[in-house]
Amino acid sequence: MEQRGTRVALGAWTALVILFLWIPLALIAVYAFNKSNVQSWPIPAFTTHWFHAAWTSEVKAALWLSVRVGLIATGIAILLGSAAAFGVARFRFFGREAISFLFVLPIALPGIVTGIALNSAFIAGHVNLSEWTIVTGHATFCVVIVYNNVLARLRRSSPSLLEASQDLGADGWQTFRFVVWPVLSTALVAGGLLAFALSFDEVIVTTFTAGSQNTLPLLILGYIRLGQQLPVVNVIAFAMILVTAVPVLLAQRLMRETGVLRRGASAAVVAK
Repeated sequence: MEQRGTRVALGAWTALVILFLWIPLALIAVYAFNKSNVQSWPIPAFTTHWFHAAWTSEVKAALWLSVRVGLIATGIAILLGSAAAFGVARFRFFGREAISFLFVLPIALPGIVTGIALNSAFIAGHVNLSEWTIVTGHATFCVVIVYNNVLARLRRSSPSLLEASQDLGADGWQTFRFVVWPVLSTALVAGGLLAFALSFDEVIVTTFTAGSQNTLPLLILGYIRLGQQLPVVNVIAFAMILVTAVPVLLAQRLMRETGVLRRGASAAVVAK
């Protein structure tokens, strides 16, 4: 009886937390179809007019910049994060834990601290704020996402797989293709998807590294400050929710992947 009561209480609490998180997002979705340009409840009528009004050249440019920055930052994060995870997981050396701490620290720091630090560094180095400074800022936290994913997967995998591959006569490329890649593929893809999702909607770090550049979150922030085009803001925010949700859902599905180690080990034997 006590266990049933505990399950009911936990279920009710979980439902309340989910409602707390999702009701504001649901309201944004509803207001995106509001015919009136005044946010009031109940909504007088529904329309799709604001979707067409939001698709301006300014929004297109900001969207393309956000996508481009996200893709480049994600690519950098995959290269640096996976390389760092390999080094930390497979080798023992002095300062290994300190290096791991330095990699994880940027995700724990408030975004405003990271943004101010990067802005000060760019000013001190006489670096003009541009698209590449935004990429640099986004890469600081995207690397952490990939690093954590790959490191967790490596720690769950057995080093004996690499040893078995070498004992069977596989060279470095064969070992990577048939052993390492099957083990890490889902972790890399999931980390990359999460990194892109975080980069796409990042606003605090971007504010200090963008200069005159306008990413989609900064464009929304500018519209809100002016107090104009609130229906357009609702449409853009609704589209961002959908775009961000897709990689997060895919990453969640990939991180539940099982049986990778068995496939990797069997493939190594087949390769031989």
